[in-house]
Amino acid sequence: MRSADQVPVPAPRPGAAPGAGGPAGDDPLDRAVWRLRSRGCWLDAAALLEPYAARQAPAALRRAALLVERCMFTAAGFAEAEDALRTAEALAGGDGERGAAACERGQLAYTSTVLGVRDRADEARSALGRAAALLAPGEAGRPLLDYRRGLMAEHIADSPDAARAAYRRAHAGAADQGDALLLSFTWRHLAGLALREGELAEARHGFTESLRIREELGFLVGTAPALAALADAVPDDEAVRLRTEAARLFRLMGGLPTWLAAQLPPAPPAEPAAAAEGTAG
Repeated sequence: MRSADQVPVPAPRPGAAPGAGGPAGDDPLDRAVWRLRSRGCWLDAAALLEPYAARQAPAALRRAALLVERCMFTAAGFAEAEDALRTAEALAGGDGERGAAACERGQLAYTSTVLGVRDRADEARSALGRAAALLAPGEAGRPLLDYRRGLMAEHIADSPDAARAAYRRAHAGAADQGDALLLSFTWRHLAGLALREGELAEARHGFTESLRIREELGFLVGTAPALAALADAVPDDEAVRLRTEAARLFRLMGGLPTWLAAQLPPAPPAEPAAAAEGTAG
């Protein structure tokens, strides 16, 4: 499941309602949403957007995207994400908003499928295809859509060549639009394909770039998966250090993402209570 990493919430657009998904921005609410989201507090972040989401399509879309992302990290919360998504779909006006809503619906169905909650692969394909028809090339949401189509190609269709092409389109689009967080995802998944083909140097470079970006952005909840991914492409001694740090962050984040648990070393045994009391005195 490492390659089925969480998917970034779309970046804010000029003039959009408060509650942007990215770390940058002058609006205090945007920054508050980012701080909560980056620490895995999606419900709290979504609550900040709720007053706007009831009547504004951009805020409703961002709120839905946060709750969809929560599903990927926790394998839970699908009912809340569905409710938020229906609101976003009802409020969507032009092709851009309808395409963004379809992209989120495709991601939710993909998440349900890849995490083994319920097979919704056909729904995911249909929704992402609808999004592709609505989002013109060069539009703000297109790189995210390309990335998600890459996930479908890699993990549902088992077509690494199609996935690589989609990830590269997403990578170029994210670079053009200055979407650093999305770049951390495209670097990571391109590196995963390189590792699959035995291209260790290319894989190390991509995983390193992904980790660097996440650390610079303060995307704490996504840092443990980035450390664990890099560990697969480095010598054994370095891999042990990276997995140990990933496990520490994983526990710090309350066991998120849930699918990472099986890939990390177990927590060290707790000290006996008596010993702890003795040292405290």
